[in-house]
Amino acid sequence: MATQGVIFEEKRMSVRVRFAPSPTGPLHIGGLRTALYNYLFAKKNGGKFLLRIEDTDQNRKVEGAEDYIINALEWCDLKPDEGPLLGGKAGPYRQSERKKIYKKHIDLLIREGKAYYAFDSPEELSKARLNAEGKKTTFKYDARNRLEFINSLSRSSEETKSLLETTAYVVRLKVDPKKNVQVNDKIRGKIEMQGSEIDDKILMKADGMPTYHFANVVDDHSMGITHVIRGEEWLPSLALHQLIYDAFGWIAPIFMHLPLILKPQGKGKLSKRDGEKMGFPVYPLEWQGSKGFKERGFLPEALVNYLALLGWNPGTEKEIFSFQELQQIFDTDKIQKGGAKFDFDKAKWVNHKFIELTDEKTIFSRFNEFTYHLPSDWSEKKRTAAYALVKKRLFLLEDLISENRVFLDDPEEYEPKVLKKLKGKEPQKIILQFIEYAKKDIPAEEWKEKIQGWNEERNYPFGIIMQSLRLALVGNLSGPDVFDICNIIGNKITLRRLEKILTHLN
Repeated sequence: MATQGVIFEEKRMSVRVRFAPSPTGPLHIGGLRTALYNYLFAKKNGGKFLLRIEDTDQNRKVEGAEDYIINALEWCDLKPDEGPLLGGKAGPYRQSERKKIYKKHIDLLIREGKAYYAFDSPEELSKARLNAEGKKTTFKYDARNRLEFINSLSRSSEETKSLLETTAYVVRLKVDPKKNVQVNDKIRGKIEMQGSEIDDKILMKADGMPTYHFANVVDDHSMGITHVIRGEEWLPSLALHQLIYDAFGWIAPIFMHLPLILKPQGKGKLSKRDGEKMGFPVYPLEWQGSKGFKERGFLPEALVNYLALLGWNPGTEKEIFSFQELQQIFDTDKIQKGGAKFDFDKAKWVNHKFIELTDEKTIFSRFNEFTYHLPSDWSEKKRTAAYALVKKRLFLLEDLISENRVFLDDPEEYEPKVLKKLKGKEPQKIILQFIEYAKKDIPAEEWKEKIQGWNEERNYPFGIIMQSLRLALVGNLSGPDVFDICNIIGNKITLRRLEKILTHLN
């Protein structure tokens, strides 16, 4: 059959890929990785990245899901070249707006004898399934029994015409059981299936909407998609899709089915429940009260970097890449076949590296939702200095709130193990000396030199001196440099904390 339908005018060699989510809920990071791989492949090859919303199943459509998908892609800088908001020559980009296109292609298949009307009621089909179960066989509506049902193949043209006017119907693909279906997947290799293993799948539902499989093939062809990069859960549908391409006489795109993102323990697909159980996000943005990577304090470029490595390897030891580098080096030949374990600690490590590489001003301007808690009367210099002190300790930007407590809150209690260690080492005398510096308003940057001079005659272990001061300021032995802390909070607050621990020690 000659090529029919709307075909995009660009040359077929020009790479065109699509990300085609269903708006049935929030975008999972598995879907986000699929979008990322499509985007990187398009940019690496000078092609186009399309967003298509596959909303043929209106009953499962969730309010706000489409906006969520678009916002998540935008946050990760995966900007489509064509899509529902941008438009384009291959639109519309929502399947619910393409019903006329599908109807035209269904009519074409019926005229060519490649598809047929089926008028069987749900009750009749249910009865047939029960009969098959009773015989311990799997029910299939195919060449072996299609003439036993009520359809345009088992009825005359006049009967069919009458049924079309009075009876609800679906349209089914007429599968040749003798046909040997062969598809080459670039990641999985050659996939082969006999036509007898595939039943006459429904292409158009009774409500006039196409099934996912039919709409998917028609849209990919009419939008000029050259490469289909999607999750491996669609592998079982690949032979059916090839049959639909063959029915139209169309050349199928190149297929690549990506490995699953697995649970941290490696068994099974990563789910929302895994995140809830183990305390990590599985969505890029917040959804119905469930925090996403954004709200936990991931830089979007860090999440993109981590997801790129979740199923793909550049072939080197390097693990930190800018977005531009990923676009240059991404190679689908290096996508692995096996599933990739999700490792939240590794994801946080990648985020930590990006935080280290990002200057303070950028953090304050782009991620002010994590820095708002710093006092409004602090100067920009002081805010930046405080951030610089804790920067190397951050794995998530949400850690800023706990890390900044060292500047904002006096210790409520003191680490018992440290108090026990200092017992008998005369920490009171050390604290009194620091109190003297604070009362005299000596700048904190001079304290280290002065305390060393003071200690020349007393010969306290310097570690005991520093632990005494840190315990007074922080309540434990963690945190940034103690003299830097004193410098940030000022002598007045430092004095208050010193006097507080002195009372506790006495």
